[in-house]
Amino acid sequence: MKKHALILSIALAFSATAVASTIQEAPLVSIPSHDNYFDNLRQHCGKAFEGKVTVNNPASDGFEGKLIMHVRKCTDQQLQIPFHVGDDHSRTWIITKTGSGLNLKHDHRLEDGSYDQSTMYGGHTVDAGFDTMQSFPADQYSKESFARLGNPQSNSNIWQMYIYPETFTYRLIREGREFRVDFDLTKPVAVPATPWGYKD
Repeated sequence: MKKHALILSIALAFSATAVASTIQEAPLVSIPSHDNYFDNLRQHCGKAFEGKVTVNNPASDGFEGKLIMHVRKCTDQQLQIPFHVGDDHSRTWIITKTGSGLNLKHDHRLEDGSYDQSTMYGGHTVDAGFDTMQSFPADQYSKESFARLGNPQSNSNIWQMYIYPETFTYRLIREGREFRVDFDLTKPVAVPATPWGYKD
């Protein structure tokens, strides 16, 4: 009896390992518009660009100083793009291929590298989008986080990112609010400091 149990245990372990191996080796499927958008951004990997606020309605503080985006780290599945505001290195946009689209997260850190109380909010694509533009409506995690922190108006947030040959645009829209920053891709600038919470 013990011998049979041992054999069964080994067989189950072998089966689980085989399944895990199959899952790890399976290709991450995607559609052309998501792949092309991802690749259009990834071609700028290692470069940094200066931007300016072009829409801020209603006006809000917090984006004074030089604005720099840095396509800092790129893999086949993820792009990490810090967004620096003057000496504030707290923000990093993370775009990840999920197999069912693209996911955007805002990684917010404190200067000591720990997570801000409002962090990792964002959303997932819900349609094909375009080679040059994708939209990310707020996901459930973000909505619950906004509500907990007293910002329920942000539950209807939609983040949009545009990538054209000469311009990259980050845009936030919701009812009664639009914020937009345009970055000049024709003039790379010096790479900024390492974002808070990250290492070289």
